[in-house]
Amino acid sequence: MNKSIFLSTASLILLGGVSYSIADEPTVPVGLPAVIHPEDNPSTPEKIELGKLLYFDPRLSRDNDISCATCHDPKKGWSNGEPNAAGFEGSRGDRNSPTIINSAYFKSQFWDGRSATLEHQALGPIANPIEMNMSLDEAIDRLKKSKGYQDRFQKVFGTEPNSEGVAKALAAFERTVLSGNAPYDQYMAGKKEALSEAAERGLKLFKGAANCSACHSGPNFTDHAFHNIGVGVKEGKNTDVGRFAVSNLEGDTGSFKTPTLREIARTGPYMHDGSMETLKEVVEHYNKGGNANPYLDEEMFELGLTEEQISDLVTFMTEGLSSEDYPDIEPPAELPE
Repeated sequence: MNKSIFLSTASLILLGGVSYSIADEPTVPVGLPAVIHPEDNPSTPEKIELGKLLYFDPRLSRDNDISCATCHDPKKGWSNGEPNAAGFEGSRGDRNSPTIINSAYFKSQFWDGRSATLEHQALGPIANPIEMNMSLDEAIDRLKKSKGYQDRFQKVFGTEPNSEGVAKALAAFERTVLSGNAPYDQYMAGKKEALSEAAERGLKLFKGAANCSACHSGPNFTDHAFHNIGVGVKEGKNTDVGRFAVSNLEGDTGSFKTPTLREIARTGPYMHDGSMETLKEVVEHYNKGGNANPYLDEEMFELGLTEEQISDLVTFMTEGLSSEDYPDIEPPAELPE
């Protein structure tokens, strides 16, 4: 069962020019670091509960039929189990819905990193015409008509519903969606029987000959950087410019954020465009060195892995990074009237 994280006495740190608070004794799953919170958005049980209500509430969408959980479903790895997501009137974007799991640790949000924080990210899908297609003013007007939300916003923020409060509450809730204490964490803590022989071989490959840890590093298995790994390439050209649209740096063309591998077995299909159904396909893509294009990352090269080694890598990711403490959070029994 996922544990919520609450702020106690706090010290301040600076990340990317933003001041954050870090709890002295946060409760997080084994293998994960402390969760940090923006200084102006400390976590409280009431704020998390408000965020949970908003996360599952479809009234933030134009037709009252799409919520955050539509594209980021706890039952589907906090993604949606499809290459991309259906939005307003069935509209679909070009990118896969990234998982919410451990997004508390991400240094940027979205595949192209266009949002620095969960607070900034939270409002984007509401106003996006092919997602929830609801102006923020209209969404807030709907919340103001709800006595339940009026009361909750007053209790949490001392104000009536507003977009800043929506963003902060959603972010506070999303920071509780954590996965750790997987067999990998137990193995690294000395419990060698936590991984099967195949998974143990896969781990050695992951950190060695397969070169996975060059980008999938640290406790959340991501370097938080952007890489062109040769996905979405047709006739030698990138079909999606990726990070370039944000940075305007030519070298970022076709580059996308390294995703976490926590609970990776639950979050398929894979890659920024959802073009790969299975983890075996993913490993085979890396094994061949990706698809050639002018901006292919220098870490992409033919690996020469055997079928058995490919299988072992998949076993490690499937078995080793899937936790019994998966955050299978149930929707609220009822939403505010």
